[in-house]
Amino acid sequence: MGPLPDIVCATWNVHRAVGSDRRPDGARVLDAIAADIAPERPRVFALQEADADDPPHAALLDVARLEAATGLVSVHDGPDMRWSAEGGGFLGNLLLLDPAIEILRRRIVDLPGAVPRAAVLAETMTDGVPLRLVSCHLSLVQALRAVQMRTLGQVIARAPAMQTILLGDLNEWRPWGGLALGRRASGLALAGPARRTFPSRAPMLPLDRILTDRGGTVRGARALRGAAVAAASDHLPLRARVTRGDAA
Repeated sequence: MGPLPDIVCATWNVHRAVGSDRRPDGARVLDAIAADIAPERPRVFALQEADADDPPHAALLDVARLEAATGLVSVHDGPDMRWSAEGGGFLGNLLLLDPAIEILRRRIVDLPGAVPRAAVLAETMTDGVPLRLVSCHLSLVQALRAVQMRTLGQVIARAPAMQTILLGDLNEWRPWGGLALGRRASGLALAGPARRTFPSRAPMLPLDRILTDRGGTVRGARALRGAAVAAASDHLPLRARVTRGDAA
């Protein structure tokens, strides 16, 4: 087998569809995705805060329109992958994949904390090799982030060995990753560059990350600064290419 193509990934916290004008508008978010993210042709796209905060955590975005705009398919097509029938994802986490990616197993991982949080985990066969995809939105509190990453690490340690890509709003402002993103907390040797994504109008903090392990690398990471995405949320989307690791 020759060199495998890089995986283009993107992640965006859409801030419950509340834009810089403090007005909620799900259609504006979808227009911004079509204008500024879909042309990047991601094969993996994670969104956070895409459902309402309050029960039943209803969808804030039209998922069918989202799939049409990106050419991707939501992994949340069953009741076990959504908080409720009204939700688009699980507690605001929405993961979409290239339809050519074969899903071997998918699940929701509940993360500890006073505020309900979870991660979306999909073990896949991508371009003929195994690849684990994990999207999440971690706590604002560093100690809780560390516990949440420890929980993810324990789940992954019991799963089949394969390269992992972790992406989402990890709420870690330290460029070096802090306690939560270090190997001592999670057991995972995840790495990737820090790019400033928050706040969208004048980004200062690298809250959103794309990370990988097992010899893979994250290349060309950049915040997407189009006018449409900057107006639609308080975060900018992050886009990167992930290379295959040693196992591939």
